Amino acid sequence: MGGMPLNDMPWWRWRANVRSALHMISDPVFQREVWLAGQPGYGDVTDAVYRLVEDTWLDNWSAEKYVGTVFRDSQEAALVDVAVLRVLKILHQVGADAPVSAYLEHHAWPEAVRAAREAHVRLASRDGEDPDTPPRSLEILKIYTRTA
Repeated sequence: MGGMPLNDMPWWRWRANVRSALHMISDPVFQREVWLAGQPGYGDVTDAVYRLVEDTWLDNWSAEKYVGTVFRDSQEAALVDVAVLRVLKILHQVGADAPVSAYLEHHAWPEAVRAAREAHVRLASRDGEDPDTPPRSLEILKIYTRTA
C-alpha cells in the first residue's frame, strides 16, 4: 500500500470491496484472461457487480450518501454513481446468472468499463495506489479486509 492509507476511511472495508469490483470491471485484459478463461480466485462478473452494490446499497441510493465514510469527496461519489448505473443497467438486461460473455458482448459494456475505469483510477490514486496494477484475488481482498 502506497501513500494515503485505504483504512483512513471509517468504512474502509466497504471501500476496498467497491474498489476491487471497479478494478475488475474496468480492466478488459483481466476480463479476457481471468473471467472468460474461468480462472479461479477472482469470482465472476456477477460477483463483482454484487461486491460493488451489496453492502453499500448503491443500487438503491447515491454514493453521495457515503462521502466521508466510504468515499473521500463528491467527485469520487459521482464517478462511482455513473459506473454503478451503467453496470446495473446491463445486469438487469442480461440477468444475474448470465455468462461472462453476455456482459462483455453487451453493446453498452465498453461504456460501463470506461465509467468503472474513471472511478477506479480516482479511488486508487486517492488511496496512494497505482491504478494499473492487476486486480487482486478475492483471497487477498479477504486477507486485506480481515479484522484483527
